[in-house]
Formats: sequence, C-alpha cells, structure tokens
Amino acid sequence: MSKLTDVPKRILIGRALRSDRLGETLLPKRVALPVFASDPLSSVAYAPGEVLLVLSIAGLSAYHFSPWIAAAVVVLMFTVVASYRQNVHAYPSGGGDYEVANTNLGPKAGLTVASALLVDYVLTVAVSISSGIENLGSAIPFVVENKVACAVGVIVLLTLMNLRGVKESGTLFAIPTYVFVAGVFTMIAWGAFRGVILGDEMRAPTADYEIKPEHPGLAGFALVFLLLRAFSSGCAALTGVEAISNGVPAFRKPKSRNAATTLALMGLLAVTMFCGIIGLAAATNVRMAENPAKDLLDDGTPLGPDYVQDPVISQVAEAVFGQGSILFIILAAATALVLFLAANTAYNGFPLLGSILAQDRYLPRQLHTRGDRLAFSNGIVLLAGAAGLLVWVYGADSTRLIQLYIVGVFVSFTLSQTGMVRHWNRLLADEEDKAKRRHMIRSRAINTFGAFFTGLVLVVVLVTKFTHGAWVALLGMCIFYATMTAIRRHYDRVSEEIAAPETPSDDMVRPSRVHSVVLISKIHRPTLRALAYAKLMRSDSLEALSVNVDPAETKALREEWERRGIDVPLKVLDSPYREITRPVIEYVKSLRKESPRDVVSVIIPEYVVGHWYEHLLHNQSALRLKGRLLFTPGVMVTSVPYQLQSSEAAKRRARKRQEWTAPGSVRRGPAVERAKENSTNT
Repeated sequence: MSKLTDVPKRILIGRALRSDRLGETLLPKRVALPVFASDPLSSVAYAPGEVLLVLSIAGLSAYHFSPWIAAAVVVLMFTVVASYRQNVHAYPSGGGDYEVANTNLGPKAGLTVASALLVDYVLTVAVSISSGIENLGSAIPFVVENKVACAVGVIVLLTLMNLRGVKESGTLFAIPTYVFVAGVFTMIAWGAFRGVILGDEMRAPTADYEIKPEHPGLAGFALVFLLLRAFSSGCAALTGVEAISNGVPAFRKPKSRNAATTLALMGLLAVTMFCGIIGLAAATNVRMAENPAKDLLDDGTPLGPDYVQDPVISQVAEAVFGQGSILFIILAAATALVLFLAANTAYNGFPLLGSILAQDRYLPRQLHTRGDRLAFSNGIVLLAGAAGLLVWVYGADSTRLIQLYIVGVFVSFTLSQTGMVRHWNRLLADEEDKAKRRHMIRSRAINTFGAFFTGLVLVVVLVTKFTHGAWVALLGMCIFYATMTAIRRHYDRVSEEIAAPETPSDDMVRPSRVHSVVLISKIHRPTLRALAYAKLMRSDSLEALSVNVDPAETKALREEWERRGIDVPLKVLDSPYREITRPVIEYVKSLRKESPRDVVSVIIPEYVVGHWYEHLLHNQSALRLKGRLLFTPGVMVTSVPYQLQSSEAAKRRARKRQEWTAPGSVRRGPAVERAKENSTNT
C-alpha cells in the first residue's frame, strides 16, 4: 500500500525532507506573523459583531456602551501581550502555558492548561472555518446549502497545506493575511478621512432599521450582567495569542526576541483594527440582532426569515467604500479567506503542544515524531479529525460553536500568569544583582496584573456563557485531562515493568531447554525452509506440528512425510470443531505447564507477496496464531519468510521507480545525478 500511495502522497504534500534540513523550515518574523497570529487578527471580523449582538438584547440605547467595552478589550489585550512577552523570554523551549504551569504550579496545573489549550485549538478550527463558510455563503448559495460538506472540505485542504510544512503553509497564508490587514487599515483610514475631514455621512445598509429589544429598560444588575456578557463575547479577539509562546522553536534565531516582537506587533494590529471597526460601526449606524428575522424592524415590520444579516465588517466596508466597489470586493474576499486561514494558528499550536505532551508521556508517542515534511503530521491529522467531528455535530453553525469558545484560552491565560508570578518569586529569592532584581520585579508586576485580570475575565466568561454552551468546553477539558492522565499512568506502569534491574533476575537466567515447534499444513518449499532453519537452531527438542481438520489431507501429509523420510517427528493434533488456533495454543501451553523453566519456540512459515490484495489470500492463520501466542508467557514466535515470484516482481518495480523522476523531484536534479549522489553518500 505504501508503494501504491507514494506518488499521490508526494504530489499532495511534496518530497520528503532530511532531518538536517529542519533549520530551513524556521520562520522569519514576516512569515511567523500570519502563521501564528492569523487567529487574533481575523477575529476582528466577528468579535465586534458579537459585542453588538449581545448589546442588541437591551435595544439600540445599549449601543453607546460599545466603545467602553472595546476599551476594556484593548486593556485586556495589552495586558495579555505584555504578560506573554515575559513568557517567551523566560521559557523559549516552546512549552508555553503548559511548561510554565507544569514547572511552577505542578503537573496537575500543567495538565489542566494543556487540556484547555487542546480544546481551544480544536474550537479555533471549527469556529474559524464555520464563520468563513457563512461569510462565503452570503455570496454563493451553494455553500450555505452544503455548509457541513464545504466546511469539512476546507479542513481537508488546510490539513494538506500544513502537512507540506510550516514554512510552505506560512508563505501561502501570508499574502491573504496581509491583504486583509491592509484592507482593514485602508477602510479605517478612508472612513476617518471621509467622516472627519470631508464631513461625509456614511450609512450602513442597516442604518435605517430599528431594533426590537428582547429585554427593554434593563438597569442595575441585569444591565451589568449584559455588559459583562458583551465583554466576554468581545474577548474572542484574544484567542490565539498564546500560540506564539507555544511556537517559539519555529522562529529563526534569536528565537525569544523574534517571538516577542511578533507578539507585540500582533497585539498592536489587533487592537487597532478592533477599535477602528467598532468606531466605524457606531459612526455608520450598524444594526445587529441575535434574531434578525424578528428583532430587526423596517418601518415597524420584522424583516422576516429571508433576511440575511451581514457581518459588521461587511456593513462598514459597504458604507465606507460603497457597495460593489473594487476595495469592497477585495476586502470581502480577503475577510472570507483569512477566516479560513485563522485555523492555521491552531494547526501550528496543536501539533507543537501535542509533541511536547507526547515527550512528557501524556499523549501517544507518535505525536512527537515529525513527518516527511518535518511537520508533526500525526498531530495535524488528529486536530483535523477532532475539528471535523465538531463541525459535523454542530452543523457548521458559528453562532452555536462560538458559545463554547474562549473558556479554554482564559483558563490557560490565568494559570500561566499565576505560574509566572511563582517563577519570578523563585528567582528573586536567589538573585542579588540589583539591576536584574529591578527587571524581575517589573516582570512580576506585569504577570501579577495579568493573572488578576485574566482570572476575573475567566469568572465573567464562565458565569455569562456557561448555560449558552461553555459547559461543553469544560466537559471536553475534563475528557482530555482524564485521557492524558490515563496515558501517563500506562506509560509509567510499562516503564516500571520493563526497567532493567540492578541485581540478577529471572530475565537474566538462561532457560533450561528450548522446545522448537514448526507449524505445517502440507509439505512444500516454505515448509522445508522452515524445517531447515529450525534444525540450524540446535534446540533441545524439535517437532513438526499439524492440525487435523480434514482427515484425507492429514493422511496424505503423513504418507508424504514418511515417503520423504524427513527426520523430524510429526505430531498431529485432532480438531473435531475444525479449529486451528485453539489446539495449537492449548498444546503450547501444555508444554509450558510440564516444564515452566523451558522455552517454547514456535516457527511459522509465511509467504511474502508483492501486491497488497494478495495479503488477503495468505497468512491469515499465521497472523491469528501470532496474535494469540503473544499473550502466552515463555513462548517465542519466529516467522520464516518465503518470497513468491510476485514479491520479486515488486522489487523490480521498486528499482524502476527509483530511476523514475517523480513529481516534485525536479528540484533535486535528474534521477541519474541523485543516484550518483546517493552512492557517494553511502
């Protein structure tokens, strides 16, 4: 099968890279920004809308609170960015929040952070792609009618792009991300120029609509709760900030400084874009409602179920640039595309974190290995599968999915900053240099404020979003936590069992005798080769073993055995129920029971075939026997292969394939030159 899929694999993900070329895949800052910051940058496409949607519950009068909510989000963003700049300098190995919490607060806190981040990364992919599908669906009806299939298709496409490697995917994603950022800044600048300098009146397409409040006249605690809920929805703009601290190893040297610079640039861009869109939404009189069919009124009449509510950024762009203008179309296309690419933050964060967790034995070890393109391929595929399942379960509905969002990320924010406070306290206890102490005290103050602020926001998010779906994210965190704890317990138990003892043990004692048993069904070349190999072993006893399923065939086998004069005793086991595996297992166990200190060596002749479908026709009994014998102590199983002609033909095809210039091989030069190079290296 590997030979059958090799050419499609090379076409889809490119040629394999040598391990010593890992340095070539490291990212400069200009590529790292769209790779690791596409999530927080793209969130400005829906975070302002989420704020207005929640405020619309109290009616149009609540919209005047939006600038204050935006200011609170900005303060939080700068706090988190400043705090994480301390993280990347203190822990540049790429563990990020997990390493900080694990080192300073203990394994349980580290595992809690890891569970929260894994859930958040899966949700990032699901929310970003679902939101992008909805934006694209406003222009292409087919996409809306097949939301789930289209979303899964985009997940598959992003998976293939990331399997090609971080650097290649980052280069592909950089252009649309920078076009989106440039488009938003152009919209903000042009809108400010038109409104302030030219004095133009810019009106959104929903400016003339009225909002029917679900709860009019909110005051006191109810109003405070609503504002907190709007603030928690606006905090979606902070998702993905932690990905840079997790991805420090992917940066070029100096890694920590480049990561910190990228983090600061990302924070500055995100808050400017977020505030600019909120301000333009207020200036152009954008109207949003959680249930636009009923709550948006045109001359007192509900708009009805046929109305499609465009995102805030689309309405603002239409008011600033004009509907159908070139700039409007470019920004709309870039917005839809960058929402898809926002998932790339998770595609880089999840595999890196999974690799670190696998190294710490909390996840399967396969997640720590790199694939052909030096990317953590298994982690990428696992993320794609989990996100695809979530999209299918929730019908690619971003409104339902976003309620699960940001819980995990604020759990990791809070525990990480608390861990950093412990980190600075530990260093300050031993540091005597005054200049270094001043730097540490300043860093501790930043992390202390960050821990307090993010902890407060976590409480707000849990209180305001728990019944709206946040409980699902908490359940996912508990499942990840329990699974990783069980995996670590298993690895620890296995390590303890297989550890080499310092004193002599039973594993070092030679067995008293070795009984060799050759399994046969009839006399042919594989049988004769297996018998010859068994004789070479010089066992204490050697016998051939067959199972009597068909009396006529068994009689013919005995006669052929005697006619050839084979000097190995033949033992035939009766099987009244026509089973093969059970009689052999019981016989081997009986040998072990008679002499517990002896070893039984079971030798099985097997065919080696050249086509994948031929495996279905041969060796099934041998596979079942080997699987059962693995659980029998004191039994060694040896396969004696016999190569059929089809396997020899497969070898010849493989040699021809090596001489053929496969797709993607042109960059390595002609096949003849590669062959010379390989022979020189060997």
